[in-house]
Amino acid sequence: MFTGLVQGMGKIISRSSGKLVIRPEFPVTEPVYGESIAVNGCCLTLESASGGELLFHTLEESLRRTNLGSLLPGSRVNLERALRVGDRLGGHIVQGHIDTAAEVIECCRMPDGDFKFAVRLDPQFAALVVEKGGIAIDGVSLTVVEAASDYFAVRLIPVTLQDTALKERTPGTLVNLEFDVIGRYILRMLELREQPSAKSGITLETLQEAGFL
Repeated sequence: MFTGLVQGMGKIISRSSGKLVIRPEFPVTEPVYGESIAVNGCCLTLESASGGELLFHTLEESLRRTNLGSLLPGSRVNLERALRVGDRLGGHIVQGHIDTAAEVIECCRMPDGDFKFAVRLDPQFAALVVEKGGIAIDGVSLTVVEAASDYFAVRLIPVTLQDTALKERTPGTLVNLEFDVIGRYILRMLELREQPSAKSGITLETLQEAGFL
C-alpha cells in the first residue's frame, strides 16, 4: 500500500528480458530484498540493490497495462516505498495496481497562475473519476478539478512540478492511472446489482427485500 506522495525520482538505466533497472536520484536507505516499491505508481518487487541501482522483474501484464513498457532508458520515473504502519497518510490510499495508461492532452500554465494537467479518459472509466475525488497519476496523489466523459484535469502545485517526473510528461505521452479503490468497489457492486446471478437469479435487491440486507 502507498500514499501517492512520491519520495523521489529515478532514472531508467535499462529494460530487457523482463528486468527493469532504475538508479534512484535520492538516497534509498537499507533497501530490502522483496520489498514493494511503486515505480510510476506500479507496485514492483525489489529483486536486488547494488551499486546504487535497483533491479525489478516486470511482468508482461505490467508492461502492457502501464507506461513502463514504452519509457526509454534515461526516462525519469516516480518512486515511493511502501507505507509503514504509523506513517502519515498524506495523500490517499494507493494500491500500486494500475488500471490503465492514458494520453496526456494538455499541460500548461493557466491565466490564474495554476498549472493545468489534462489526460484523455476512456469513457469506460468515466464513472471512476469524480470532481474533487482522488486519482493517482504516475503514482502521484492528485485531486480531480474537471471530470468529463472523455478527459479529466488536475492542477499541479510547484512542489509536484519540481519533485516528480510529471514535469517531463508532455502532450502525447502516456501516464499511469490508478482510480480510487473505494470507487472501484462501489462501481463493481452497482454492476452486480444490475446482473442477476446466472445460477440463482439472486440480486442485492432480492436479498434486501427478503430482509438479509
